[in-house]
Amino acid sequence: MTAVVPEPGARVMALPEARIRPVRPVNALVGVDPVHCRPAVHGAALAAHHAIRRAVFVEEQGLFDESDVDAHDARDDVIHVLATHLGRPAGTVRLYPIGPDEWLGDRLAVLPQYRAAAIGGPLVRFAVDTAGARDGRIMHAHVQVANERFFHRLGWATAGEIETYVGTPHVPMQIALTPPQTEWLTGPKRIMEP
Repeated sequence: MTAVVPEPGARVMALPEARIRPVRPVNALVGVDPVHCRPAVHGAALAAHHAIRRAVFVEEQGLFDESDVDAHDARDDVIHVLATHLGRPAGTVRLYPIGPDEWLGDRLAVLPQYRAAAIGGPLVRFAVDTAGARDGRIMHAHVQVANERFFHRLGWATAGEIETYVGTPHVPMQIALTPPQTEWLTGPKRIMEP
């Protein structure tokens, strides 16, 4: 393809319908993911995790009276996850093993002001990847009915009839887990000798 360059002094005609319109500035960092998910182990991260759960499950939805913290939160094998959006705490999920090769994900919560920022998908994918990296083969969740379709889009399948949990209809769902494909994510596998 050859570009045509007008001769010096030649008149260049602009098409009347070709107008430059002002565009609103975009507040986005190209190539930078504003959402980060990581385990909330202690300190401010764990406090933010619990504060988000309280804001959503106690104050907003009224599912629990004072607190949604239960005996699972004290377990050593529970993973509390915190999602941040541009460095600010935005959402949570909790996961833990419930049997050999099986995990449960629960307490998925996103603060109202971040619900349009696509926080839920990264949280669910992080939980699934984390359980898979710990040799899980299947993950279960009890999902509020309004969120069933969202989980279907993330690859989950409905695994039973609607049930009531803390007075609210929930759908049992599950997804098959796969281990990471690269050792740098989890380290080399240990070979057990007989």
